[in-house]
Amino acid sequence: MNLEEKLVEEMKQAMKTSDKIRLSTIRMIRSSSKNKEFELRRKLEDEDILKVIQGMVRKGEESVEQFQAGGRNDLVEKEKAEIEILKSFLPQPLTQEEMIKIIDEIIQETQASSLKDLGKVMKAVMPRLGGKADGKVINQLVKERLSP
Repeated sequence: MNLEEKLVEEMKQAMKTSDKIRLSTIRMIRSSSKNKEFELRRKLEDEDILKVIQGMVRKGEESVEQFQAGGRNDLVEKEKAEIEILKSFLPQPLTQEEMIKIIDEIIQETQASSLKDLGKVMKAVMPRLGGKADGKVINQLVKERLSP
């Protein structure tokens, strides 16, 4: 079962159980996916849908910060609930040790030796770690590994 089919099944289940937050969140995912599909003019693969969901999580986390700054705790709670639902569709994130192991392998493969090679390493790392780790964390770890 691909991710699109899983979303449809989860949406049906949310309708049956009257889980309004889950239902609206899944509908947001499907809507954003359809928009991305229209933009790219092709059928989305699971990786593409995961990128859409990751973007939605990132936007949600930014919204939580803004709502907290504005004192809107009601919206903070709603947004946090949506983020948890979004994260349930993402693969399990890797531990820091697993990320470092993969980064070290790629540094050896690309024969990177200094921060000048950061772009080359990131280009090789992101396809492997893409949906399983945050890009900012990966970038920071690569910088630490390449620093003298």
